[in-house]
Amino acid sequence: MESVEALVAHIQGLSGSPQEVAHLHNLLKQADCESLRAHSAAFVQFLAHLQPETHSLGYLYLLEAFVTSTANLMDHGGRDLLVTAADFLTACSADQIRLAPDKFLNVCRVLKDQVMQLNMPIRGIAPLRAAVRKIQASPEQLTPVHADYLLLCLLAKQYKAGLSVLEDDIFEVDQPRDLFLYCYYGGMIYIGLKKFPKALELLHNAVTAPMSSLNAIAVEAYKKYILVSLIQNGHQVPSFPKYTSSTAQRSLKNHTQIYVDLSTCYGNGRYVELESFILSNAERFQSDNNLGLVKQVLSSMYKRNIQRLTQTYLTLSLEDIARSAQLNTPKEAEMHVLRMIEDGEIHATINQKDGMVSFHEDPEQYKSIEMVEHIDSSIQRLTALSKKLTSIDENISCDPAYLMKIGRERGARFDYDDFDSVPHKYF
Repeated sequence: MESVEALVAHIQGLSGSPQEVAHLHNLLKQADCESLRAHSAAFVQFLAHLQPETHSLGYLYLLEAFVTSTANLMDHGGRDLLVTAADFLTACSADQIRLAPDKFLNVCRVLKDQVMQLNMPIRGIAPLRAAVRKIQASPEQLTPVHADYLLLCLLAKQYKAGLSVLEDDIFEVDQPRDLFLYCYYGGMIYIGLKKFPKALELLHNAVTAPMSSLNAIAVEAYKKYILVSLIQNGHQVPSFPKYTSSTAQRSLKNHTQIYVDLSTCYGNGRYVELESFILSNAERFQSDNNLGLVKQVLSSMYKRNIQRLTQTYLTLSLEDIARSAQLNTPKEAEMHVLRMIEDGEIHATINQKDGMVSFHEDPEQYKSIEMVEHIDSSIQRLTALSKKLTSIDENISCDPAYLMKIGRERGARFDYDDFDSVPHKYF
C-alpha cells in the first residue's frame, strides 16, 4: 500500500468531477482493506487536511477504517470521535458516500454504539437523521439507519424527532430485519406520543409482515399490539388477517399467552378481576418492560365502561355512572367524564345542579375547512398509494423470474392468452 500522505494527496486531487471521483473510488478499492486497517491509527491526523463536504468518499474510507478498529476507539476516546463522525455525517456529499454504502453504514453504526455506550443518545439524533437522508435513494426507501435513528430517539425520549422519518411512506425494503425494527421502534415512539392509532398501524405491520420463521421482534411487537389494541379499541384483540404468515398465526399466541389471557380478562369488563390479574403477573410484565403500558390498559377500562353507557342511555346520573363503571365515587365519575369530553372520546354535558350527564351524538358535520382539508389530504395520499401499487403490480407482471415461476407452477408452457393482463407498453 502506498503511503498515507500519497493516499491523502489522491483524495485531495480527485474529489471534483464525477469522473475523478470514480477514478478515486477505484484507487481506494485497490488499497487492501487489511492494509487500510493496519495504517488506520495514522488516519486521524490526516482527516484534518480533508473537508467532509468536498472529499466525502476519501474521508469516508479513512474514517471507516479508523472507527472500525477497536484499538483506535480505545486510544482516541469516544467523545472526540463523536464530533468527527457527527460532523462528517452532517456535511458529507450524498452522491459520493453512496458509492460506498457499506462503509457509510459502518460509520453510522459505530456512532450509534458510541453514544449509547456513553449514555448520551441525544448526541446521535441529528447526525443519524442527516445520514438517513444522505443514504436514501428516495424518501420511500427504508435503510438500516432508520432503526438506529428511531432507537436513539426512544432512548433520549425525543419522540417527536422520530416523526421526521415515520411520516414518510415506505415502499422499498432491502432487509426484513430493518422493516421489523422500524415498525417496532416506530410503534413505541407513537405510544410515547399517545398516538395509539398510528402505533397500532406500525405494530400490526410488524406482526403481519412475511416471515418464514418466528423472530423475537415480532413476538415483542405482538405483546405491545395486544396492549395498545385494548387501550385504543377497548375490546379483545381481533384475529389475524388472512395475509398474516402461517408462522405468525401458528406461533405468536403461544409465545405471548399471558397477554392473550390479559385480553380475555379485559373483555369480561370487571375492573377488580383485571386489577388482580395484573398484580399477580406484574413481575412478568415488568421483565418485558410493559408494566407501564399494562397499567394504561387497566385505567382505560373505566373509559370503555363509560363509553358503553353512551350507547344505551341518553341521560344518566354521575352516581349511576360510578356504579356501572366500577368507580368509587360520583366525583371520580365526573372527573373521568370531563376528561373524556375534553379528549373528544365522548360527547356529553354535565348538569352540576342535579348531577346528571346528558350524552349527545357526534357534532361533527364534516363541512369545516379543517375537515375538508383533512379529507382532501387523505384522498390524495390514497390516490398516490393506488398509483404506486399499480406500478409495482405492472413491474411484477413483467418480471421474467416471476413469469417463469408461475409457468412452473402451472406445469405447462405459457399460452398467448397468459400475457393479456401484462401492460403492452412493456413489449
